[in-house]
Amino acid sequence: MRCMTIPIREKGELSLYLWDNSKELYDGLRRPMVLLCPGGAYRMTSDREGEGMALKFVAMGCHAAVLRYSVAPARFPTALLELAQSVALIRAHADEWYVDPERIVVQGSSAGGHLAGCLGVFWKEDWLTEALGSQPEERRPNGLILSYPVITAGPLRNDESFRNLLGENYPQREQYSLEMRVNRDVPPVFLWHGGADTSVPPENSLLFALALRSAGVPVELHLYAVGQHGLGTAGPLTMSSDGRGLQPECATWMELAHTWLGHLGK
Repeated sequence: MRCMTIPIREKGELSLYLWDNSKELYDGLRRPMVLLCPGGAYRMTSDREGEGMALKFVAMGCHAAVLRYSVAPARFPTALLELAQSVALIRAHADEWYVDPERIVVQGSSAGGHLAGCLGVFWKEDWLTEALGSQPEERRPNGLILSYPVITAGPLRNDESFRNLLGENYPQREQYSLEMRVNRDVPPVFLWHGGADTSVPPENSLLFALALRSAGVPVELHLYAVGQHGLGTAGPLTMSSDGRGLQPECATWMELAHTWLGHLGK
């Protein structure tokens, strides 16, 4: 395995976990890339949704990367520019890193799910092209995997996330309510949410799924009967010392996402 960390724009940091090309086993194999955006209410990026989750995707045969994006006091669109540039960077190095350029997937948890969703809905915007100097297809994710994502700026919003993201522009938060910004160019989406989540209510995922369905975008949704917020893998790999984050009923989500990833683009 090759591991490296690359600075992204001013303060972003992209950590890559890349399978080596083995001439003995799978010479020239192009693997999917899962680019993870940890949560943390746009105040921090949680370790629970970073390296441990990335290594589990690697164990499933994927390349993985973790983006430590800029958080408050940085404001929109700083983190989105970092994510878009990260996708373009991975696609530009697809040959060198043995990445399948048609299966570059952005995963996001909680506020990281909002960030991933922002790229999903805004990737074609002209202002991104002007800010980055890249073409839309270079930064387009081929799919989104969203774990208990912040989606809505409506009554069921996670208010802290929008305040940290927007600062003095908080009154304009409805512009970043992702269920209102869905269009037919959003890539396929895998969603999952714990039913006992009180920090980011499950309705966030339901609203997004309904909007995606209405736009004709392929979506797979798993709503578990149990599960609080911030579960990470929901297994021992991302459990804190006090036992927080362990929810065996929800730990199936990664295998389900891996199966979904295997059918992406087919």
